[in-house]
Amino acid sequence: MRKTERIIPLAPLDRLIREAKAERVSEKASKELGEILEEIALEIATMAKDLAQHAHRKTINDSDIRLAFKQWKNK
Repeated sequence: MRKTERIIPLAPLDRLIREAKAERVSEKASKELGEILEEIALEIATMAKDLAQHAHRKTINDSDIRLAFKQWKNK
């Protein structure tokens, strides 16, 4: 699923890669990381929505996100 519109700006993505001790980061690398992170975030958010609905809530809270991430990580 490729998108033309980014949600996460490039500068924070560049900083994340540099925190991994990279000396230089191409713009393409930052864009690719952004696309991947947005795909993962959408999956986790969808799972969190399902958890909230299962608990008869409309509001997704931090524990839904945390549990959805654990479930996503273990699939």
